[in-house]
Amino acid sequence: MTDEADDETEATEQWQLVNTPLGEKWSGRTRYAAAMYFYKRGEMSAETLEVYRICARLDSENPLPIIRDRGGQDWLKRMGA
Repeated sequence: MTDEADDETEATEQWQLVNTPLGEKWSGRTRYAAAMYFYKRGEMSAETLEVYRICARLDSENPLPIIRDRGGQDWLKRMGA
């Protein structure tokens, strides 16, 4: 595989993880870890990443309404929310 294909595979995996269903054990931490990946790639703002950090220990907490309240429209558009 090429580096570009590896990057695409990793991005696909991280996208699945950032969309881990609410309420699953460790799902908040999983979403936060995936959010860090997108932040490091410059695809997420620091403010949006902070919401995922806050929600990391709250497996049933949906970060998207909080992101909406904090003006994270670019990420919400990407999430289809």
